[in-house]
Amino acid sequence: MTQDPAGRTVVTLDLEGVTDKAGLMDRCAETLRLPDWFGRNWDALADSLSDRTVWPAGALERGLLLVVRGWREYARAHPDEWQVAEEVFAEATDRTAGLFVTLGPG
Repeated sequence: MTQDPAGRTVVTLDLEGVTDKAGLMDRCAETLRLPDWFGRNWDALADSLSDRTVWPAGALERGLLLVVRGWREYARAHPDEWQVAEEVFAEATDRTAGLFVTLGPG
């Protein structure tokens, strides 16, 4: 985790080498340190990303930017799954004030 010039916490989710849903869920669980109840499915991912206790204390109040990198390989391999992943990221930002998700370099 780092901070950007605006003071937001920046978390990078690097999906390099991830080519399927199981890999995405594992990488999210590991990188984002998701809770034990994370069920490695789309609904659980949306719930986890929207759970304020997942993020460092005060991060959402200052703003938290989740940068997703290395995602193009997965998007090419499973475009329908990737579309769902994008919808989950969008839903999490809609449900969680202070959370922003952006797609970085593919």
